[in-house]
Amino acid sequence: MLTPYVPCKLRYDFAMSANSDLLDRSLSAVWHPCTQMKRHETLPLVPIARGEGVWLYDLDGRRYLDAVSSWWVNLFGHCNPRINAALADQLGKLEHVMLAGFTHEPVVRLSERLRELAPAGLGHCFYGSDGASATEIALKMSAHYWRNTGHPQKTQFISLQNSYHGETLGALSVTDVALFRDAYGALIRQNATVPCPDWRNAETGENAEAYALRCATALEVHLQEHHEHIAAFIVEPLIQGAAGMAMYHPSYLRRARELCSEYGVHLIADEIAVGMGRTGSMFACEQASIHPDFLLLSKGITGGYLPLSVVMTTDDIYRAFYADETARGFLHSHSYTGNPLACRAALATLDIFAEDDVLNANRDKAAFFNRIAQPLRDHSAVKDFRNTGMVWAFEVDTPHADFAQRCFSLGLQRELLLRPMGNTVYFMPPYVIREDEMLLLVGRTLEVIDHLT
Repeated sequence: MLTPYVPCKLRYDFAMSANSDLLDRSLSAVWHPCTQMKRHETLPLVPIARGEGVWLYDLDGRRYLDAVSSWWVNLFGHCNPRINAALADQLGKLEHVMLAGFTHEPVVRLSERLRELAPAGLGHCFYGSDGASATEIALKMSAHYWRNTGHPQKTQFISLQNSYHGETLGALSVTDVALFRDAYGALIRQNATVPCPDWRNAETGENAEAYALRCATALEVHLQEHHEHIAAFIVEPLIQGAAGMAMYHPSYLRRARELCSEYGVHLIADEIAVGMGRTGSMFACEQASIHPDFLLLSKGITGGYLPLSVVMTTDDIYRAFYADETARGFLHSHSYTGNPLACRAALATLDIFAEDDVLNANRDKAAFFNRIAQPLRDHSAVKDFRNTGMVWAFEVDTPHADFAQRCFSLGLQRELLLRPMGNTVYFMPPYVIREDEMLLLVGRTLEVIDHLT
């Protein structure tokens, strides 16, 4: 997913050891995701043996601070004892049963708890396996709703410029990433995009809120002209991850909600990456006080343990499928829908949020991180340093066209797992990160930037 990993020519050589055997076996048998595999003929993979807290360890005991939460999924550290215990308990009871015609306690409890936590009105949960499948489900459910309610012409979707919603074909139709569009454009249905309210694009003297509302005007113009054929507007609330952690003012979401309601278009809040506390509230939508028609969750919902995604939707949408005819029902399934182990991991994750008052603790951690990150903010090569909740990002003015790959390699040499997008460096660490680990992350990132500027 996201930016493909292209290793650079700065080596981070591993000693001749058990690592070498694992690397050879991986290259022989594994096709790694979003990776040009030929590069690994000369440049090594990073072999990981175990994890603990914010750290990953290779077979020789070298450690790497997981500053990106292993593709944004890990919330409470690797091998968290409480999630481990919940899974061990569930293993002794039920590992899986199909959810068609059957049910089980973990999926019911999780659905009930999410209903209590989510914005009002989201009363029903439909389960998938990953973020892209959640997008697929929401798009299909929205278009099928309009068909069931007498508006079969509403089959189009809109998204923000530079949006990312997954890499299956339906998800790619609302993903605005040139690399994927060029490779798979012939296979996907093209949908429209509207300007992104990323405050980095504001004009001189224009604040983030004013720019967000100006972008919302463009959304309004598009809806005025095309709403009769539009099923839904899908948006990543507050932060567009693959756009380089593009951050924007919540006023955009409030205005988008008003416009979608006015023109009869569903609002899909893709919180796959930004939900579960990442933006400072449990759900990013809360900061705009809006109620979407669909709320998509994945990544951190299981604490980074097991694949799971959830599409939450309203009673009104649910009722449109409630009928005698099978064809009016929602036609989507996969074998592991609502897997008990994944649901139990998600329940343990929610328990930690409640028992440890995580959201308030994260506010204190974010304030500390912002204080110690002042040298990064002040660095002559750094621009647009920004923060929302437990996400930080900035651009680096560098002469290196392969900055992202160099930064990745130099980070590994300094015990850091950094994975820049272009010249955008970002931090999205597990919430269990300690103050000394934050200091290490900032200090060694500064070393990397000094080396590359």
